[in-house]
Amino acid sequence: MTTRKIVHLVDDTTAGGVMRMLDHLMSQPGLGHQSLRKLSRGSLSPGRIDADVIVSHLTISWRGLPGLIALRAMNPGARIIHVEHSYTRGFTALNVARKARFFALLRVAYSLFDRVVAVSRAQAAWLEERRLVDAGALAVIQPDVPLGALAGLPRPTGLPRVVGAIGRLERQKGFDVLIEAFRLCPRPDARLLIFGEGSERAHLEMLAAGDDRIEFRGHAEDPAAAYGEVDLVAMPSRWEAFGLVAREARAAGRPVIQSAVDGLADQIDEATRVVRSCDPKSWANALDLAFSGQDAETVRCGRIMPTGNEDFVAKWREVMGTGTKAESVQASASAMPRNVSTILMSE
Repeated sequence: MTTRKIVHLVDDTTAGGVMRMLDHLMSQPGLGHQSLRKLSRGSLSPGRIDADVIVSHLTISWRGLPGLIALRAMNPGARIIHVEHSYTRGFTALNVARKARFFALLRVAYSLFDRVVAVSRAQAAWLEERRLVDAGALAVIQPDVPLGALAGLPRPTGLPRVVGAIGRLERQKGFDVLIEAFRLCPRPDARLLIFGEGSERAHLEMLAAGDDRIEFRGHAEDPAAAYGEVDLVAMPSRWEAFGLVAREARAAGRPVIQSAVDGLADQIDEATRVVRSCDPKSWANALDLAFSGQDAETVRCGRIMPTGNEDFVAKWREVMGTGTKAESVQASASAMPRNVSTILMSE
């Protein structure tokens, strides 16, 4: 029997949850022979790809739309899947001024794929609510990574004193809010360890200047070691398609203080304290409750083990499936707004 060829397309290989999930997915031998191809963001044409299944992890944009059309046209025999790592209700609310135009882009782009994978139930609900994807084409597959090393970590003892912030240092993650909140907490024995790199590092270091309780540790090569240093994890994200850090923290037996946006809402349980505001004072209050032991139920939570790897692989096997999109690229293009070429020219 011929081994199925699967090619994953990415335009960003920055260390983070997406690449770690992808590394894990590509290590699954039962799905086929998998490989990775890096494209420049907004690439006009990826060309002909020797694959039975093509999985897009690309960021959809008006600039990149012609490339997606070319991808569909030049690979008529392939099953083509898109994983939506970027766009959510929260992202749209904070970053998109011309929403109708943005939704038109997504509808056109998603129509080019055999299946569209949402990475959280909350994201899928938004896609359905906005009628961005045909219901029959939409699937939900939450990201997964190996959790064995995290599950083996000893649980923290005593009241929490070390807060961990783990992720890319970008506006999305809300670490600016966390730093301001932490500085409002007067406890001299409290510490905030920030793991990650990104374009906001200089700004965040400026916010933390003068408070030696706050440390920037850089990229965490060993996630288990990072979680092993902290008593609880804070995630003040402004938007989050899924939020892999929350899953890892729960597997490590670390309570999570988090916002309730997008995919983080999928992960609210007894191990979670939700802060429904980006106000530093609200976050400072949540930290104080944890430090003082008044939030004992969350702090003393048991270790939460997420869905097993078998479920993750089974869902991907179903989505990769067999067969290809019945409609040609011409049919997909006919679904575009009449003025799409004008819009593209204006970009």
